[in-house]
Amino acid sequence: MTLAHAGPANPADAAARPDRPHRLAVVGGGPRATYVIERLSATADRLGERRLEVRVFERTGEFGAGQAHSPAQARTSYLNRIGCQVGFAADETVVGAGPLRPRDERPTLHEWCRRRFAETGHPDFDLRPEDWPRRYVHGLALSDMFRAFADDLRRHPGAEVHLHHAEVVDIEPAGAGLLVVTADGSRHPADEVLLLTGHSYHDPRLSPEGRRLAEAAARGGAAYVPHPYPLNEWLGPDTVGPADVVGCAGMGLTAIDAILHLTEGRGGSFHEEPGRGLVYRASGAEPAAIVAFSGSGLFTFARPDNHKPGDGSGDHPGTFLTRQAVDLLRANRGTPYPTPDRTRPQLDFDRDVLPLVVAEMAHLHYVTLFGPGAALALTQRAMPSYLAFLAGARGEDRLLPALEAAVDGIVRVLQPVLRGEQALYEAQKTVVWPVRDVLLHWVRTVHGPAAQYEVRSCLDRSLPPAPVLRGRDSPYSLDTGLDGNRFDWRAVVRPVGPADSPAAYRSQLLTFMTRDQAWARQGNLRNPHKAATDGVWRDLRSVISYAVDDAGVTAASQRAFLRRHTSLHNRLANGAAPEVMAKITALVEHGLLDVGTGPAARVCHDEPSGRTVVVGPHTGARRALDVLVEARMHPFDPRADVRPLYRNLLERGLVRLWRNHGGDDAGATDFTPGGLHLTPRFHPLRADGGVESRLTVLGAPAEGARSFLLSALRPGADHYVMRDTLVWLDGFWESLARSR
Repeated sequence: MTLAHAGPANPADAAARPDRPHRLAVVGGGPRATYVIERLSATADRLGERRLEVRVFERTGEFGAGQAHSPAQARTSYLNRIGCQVGFAADETVVGAGPLRPRDERPTLHEWCRRRFAETGHPDFDLRPEDWPRRYVHGLALSDMFRAFADDLRRHPGAEVHLHHAEVVDIEPAGAGLLVVTADGSRHPADEVLLLTGHSYHDPRLSPEGRRLAEAAARGGAAYVPHPYPLNEWLGPDTVGPADVVGCAGMGLTAIDAILHLTEGRGGSFHEEPGRGLVYRASGAEPAAIVAFSGSGLFTFARPDNHKPGDGSGDHPGTFLTRQAVDLLRANRGTPYPTPDRTRPQLDFDRDVLPLVVAEMAHLHYVTLFGPGAALALTQRAMPSYLAFLAGARGEDRLLPALEAAVDGIVRVLQPVLRGEQALYEAQKTVVWPVRDVLLHWVRTVHGPAAQYEVRSCLDRSLPPAPVLRGRDSPYSLDTGLDGNRFDWRAVVRPVGPADSPAAYRSQLLTFMTRDQAWARQGNLRNPHKAATDGVWRDLRSVISYAVDDAGVTAASQRAFLRRHTSLHNRLANGAAPEVMAKITALVEHGLLDVGTGPAARVCHDEPSGRTVVVGPHTGARRALDVLVEARMHPFDPRADVRPLYRNLLERGLVRLWRNHGGDDAGATDFTPGGLHLTPRFHPLRADGGVESRLTVLGAPAEGARSFLLSALRPGADHYVMRDTLVWLDGFWESLARSR
């Protein structure tokens, strides 16, 4: 149905324009639709005397927000990005954006919340720039901004905007144009269609893993939930009762949403208690237990408090992991692409790129620990091995030892000064880096500013600093010895060791989660562990994409990358706020949340009992389930999607899947991850190899050829989400000009 419509503001102006408008259909009315309508309205003067008809189709009717950011969703779900790093419109940093709105018409999410708090006084809007908003608040802001941008577009005398609360299930060719088909059978003519559908989930009947879980649940009499959103519909009391044991397949952000909805959302509450920290008080309406499990057996790590400028100016620039380094690796270590139409050599991510990722993390870890005064010494020690590696030498195992040797040298100089065995000026004669600055930075990092002040006083009076630090614990859960806090890649990947019982694993996981939250609260500039993950897996994420995307790695390597490193990225750098992870920790301590299955848990049918059970092969855990929830985001794949649109487009031949060719080597196979094959201007390639220029696809369906496609716009950063929008916008105006 049409929810809103506005014709030309001036009927006389409309009468002078062409009879038939150019018809644009936007399929998907979520965040990307907000950004598209913003740019379309800001540049609407390019219409000239032409007419434009825009139809936006959104299955949920939540225009601007979509389902994932619905204003009606549970209050227990949070964004995993701080308010000042979420925007809605193009800004001065976006190259080629065109006309910009006045500054007060393009607030950040934080600024929008401050305005709403001034109007309502509601505490959910009372946020600081570095606070983590509830996700429904983002939805309210998206809806509000979408309305404002759509109204602005409607004010143009040649523009009309129609909003349709309807699911698009197919797109049919119709002469030179297209027909947009909705679930009720309606057909809407369009000259071009922009697909902004976001993430969906897999139909368990079409997905091997989903089918396996659904069958295991059915055989054991457990209810099966293939996707938890909307939470209040899929995980309501009719599905999950107080006596039920719920299996939560997944331990990432989706699982955290589900867990908090089933606990805090059922009336439970969290309270700070002296000596215990945050504790959970049950309401009695929660399920009997929630068993959370995943391949890693780990929740996402806590996102660090952000101490970097919101405009991206403080992001880590990279020392070893750079685009130039990737280009050199490709030239010196790459292998030819296995089809003649491509000339760019391919890399192996684990062999060629991961060593630079790990070296960059280690370098940033130690620069954060010892300060900028130690940076040059660290870099110079590693540089010969690094340059040889880029030139093609086998030496990936030499990068970390070089950095560790540099740290050993720093510790050897600092240790006698700290103990009072050598005067500061004598130590300074032996090295070129500033000994005093490095020692004071280490003290502040490990012990805090008060301890740094005391050690500085000792140094000023030529007194040994060690007695000041003796017996002190680190407020940030860091090792207190100069030789501690070493970077350990294996511990990054697997921070919890093996355990032979559910209780032992639970204890180890709680210890790590508590320490991880202390690291997170120290922030992404002060804590070595969090600086390394945030600075590399977030700030340099685009460099990783530059190496991997568009068949930048071999088919076998890309398959492994998506299986291992995408989930690792999500765990290391895309987790929930420390406040949210403190709630998860409290639920584990309470006992309602069971994590005893450990890594590699599997769901199966237990023949003796006839029940559906989850089994922890390493811990010996075995728990019968009443409800099994698939609490993981599924990668885009039209072959398995629960929605019919892309499957129908695939069957019509309007789109085809992107493929990374495996070549002719024995055992080599192509890899087809599920994303669509798109041109650089985001038009799909048809089954016959031609370009379907009437369609443009942004976001999740481009997964496969591209990686890390997040949808929230970041202001002040020339963000790729807006740059992608501009690629479409420029093509749209060019197409409109040709149609005159």
